[in-house]
Amino acid sequence: MSKFSDLLGAGLLSLFLAISAVGFAHAEETSQSGQTGQTNQSEEETFSENEIIEAVSGFFGVTSKAAAQAIERVFADNGRPNAYITGEEGAGAFVVGARYGKGTLRHKNGDTRKVYWQGPSVGFDVGGNAAKVFTLVYNLHRTDDIYQRFPGVEGTVYFVAGIGVNYQQAGDIILAPMRTGVGWRAGANVGYLAYTRKRNILPF
Repeated sequence: MSKFSDLLGAGLLSLFLAISAVGFAHAEETSQSGQTGQTNQSEEETFSENEIIEAVSGFFGVTSKAAAQAIERVFADNGRPNAYITGEEGAGAFVVGARYGKGTLRHKNGDTRKVYWQGPSVGFDVGGNAAKVFTLVYNLHRTDDIYQRFPGVEGTVYFVAGIGVNYQQAGDIILAPMRTGVGWRAGANVGYLAYTRKRNILPF
């Protein structure tokens, strides 16, 4: 029984590392392709920093000062977003972890769309958590382009004022998910998240 458990654990670990490697390779490829950064958009097509601070403060139930500290960093890196996602997610782990979420995508022009996301997480602990998620979206010119796999950008995970932030990127589109501290796990941002029209049972 012990040998079987060891073999099962080793197999799951190998599978997970292979999937994560694909995500990292994709992230590196898009980073090196020169397709990063924000394209030219008018102020009417994007959200201002004050608009996002107000939205984040109300959504997370934090002070405007705390929200501003986290948002200033993202705006300094990427500028003004043209959409954002508000939603909730849950994550759990037993040998290999998984993260599932759902929310609403909102464009500056008022259009909205339901979106789901799921993906594997690093961390061989047992347990789970839940969190609210506010994701800034950059360069999403066609709403349907949100429905794809977004690898995490290595080295972009950080905490500001109790809010965890990381970046995900696929081609030109950059996502900056922000999560409140207690429901945020750094390991869940290693690999990728797949954004879909409907909820998928499998996180891969």
